[in-house]
Amino acid sequence: MSRSDQVSSDLVYDPMPDEEGIRFFIAKCDGFFPPDAVAAGIDQQRKWYDALCAEFTFPHPDGMGVEDDVIGDVPVRHYRPAMVTTSHKIVYMHGGGFVVGSRDSHDSICAEIAQAAGAELIAIDYRLAPEHVWPAQHDDCYRVAQNLLSAGRKLVLVGDSAGGMLAAGLAVRAREEGFGDRILGQALIYPALGGDLNWPSYGQMANAPGLSTDDVIYYRDVLKAPMDDPFAHALSVEDLRGLPPTYITAAYFDPLRDDGREFTAQLARAGIDVQYREEPQLIHGWLRARHMSDAAKSGFSHLCAAIAQMVG
Repeated sequence: MSRSDQVSSDLVYDPMPDEEGIRFFIAKCDGFFPPDAVAAGIDQQRKWYDALCAEFTFPHPDGMGVEDDVIGDVPVRHYRPAMVTTSHKIVYMHGGGFVVGSRDSHDSICAEIAQAAGAELIAIDYRLAPEHVWPAQHDDCYRVAQNLLSAGRKLVLVGDSAGGMLAAGLAVRAREEGFGDRILGQALIYPALGGDLNWPSYGQMANAPGLSTDDVIYYRDVLKAPMDDPFAHALSVEDLRGLPPTYITAAYFDPLRDDGREFTAQLARAGIDVQYREEPQLIHGWLRARHMSDAAKSGFSHLCAAIAQMVG
């Protein structure tokens, strides 16, 4: 399925940020994970992505305790900073279009978030598509969250890209099942929330570095999540009242930009405490650029501050 079948190309152009650090990041990424990677087989995509992630892995903060575990039959990784200031937990869901990624791919990102928040973080290694289609990914994350909540924990849900979709869906399900008061907040990083492919960002940023509109369509097709499933696409939820405080960060050079903008507006109309930050010089996947781009470093600092405030 081609993007041109679904999105008007009238506003399509080739966007590129001006900041030197992020341009260097884009060039480096293209050397590991080509812009047309989704045209390759699944095994090749995963090899490329794993190599890319390894290139942007950084040492853990001093004293960080890391332990692999299983919660509710789902593989997870615990991060415990040397100084923990709260009993509440952060649950992290990684990005990768539901096709690539793991608890290894976002390892240093999770360690640095845990350190900045002074809280234990649990990263979920959910099942991937196409071997496992929707709702396997949501079910895995729900089992982990349910186990933690049953143990009396309060949680902050965090996810990037596909993981942002999972985090938002968990927040909706928590509200539906009566334990929404135990979700302290959600932080959604350039999230995929089921936006309309005719929205401006999908046309303007169709060829953006990091993620194209064709890529978005590919990942939706592989996942096979119904567009009206509220646990898959939070933008389809008619009533957002009762959701937790929310922090959304989007990148200007990203077809998913309008997902973040629109969800922020819908949450605000529902009376939810929501903060929105849009990065004018950043692209999808900018978390990995936090040590080489001033804009990404600033965006990551604001994200960590928001999570720290939520987790208390």
